[in-house]
Amino acid sequence: MANNERIEQIKTFLEVTPDDPFLSYALATEYVSLGQDSVALKLFLALVNTHPDYYATYYHLGKLYERIGEDLAAESIYLKGIAITKRLNQKHAQGELQGAYEELTF
Repeated sequence: MANNERIEQIKTFLEVTPDDPFLSYALATEYVSLGQDSVALKLFLALVNTHPDYYATYYHLGKLYERIGEDLAAESIYLKGIAITKRLNQKHAQGELQGAYEELTF
């Protein structure tokens, strides 16, 4: 299935369940894969605001910030994600965020 088809399918699912964080996350990652960074950024930021505990967002948003040259924003979002994964006891995700943070800052 092509990216555009997946995007349309995800949008259709979002019409039915607009508050599903996974669908918003999936839509943002599709736009990342197409190189449509501004659209992906807007979706990731909305997701962080509406579903702050959806911790998968923080890694991909951080990587997107890095790609567009916003290293301070990436650093900040990694730290927020680390705090959330600690609170939720999500050790694997915490380790991935910690690794991304250390790679960026050291």
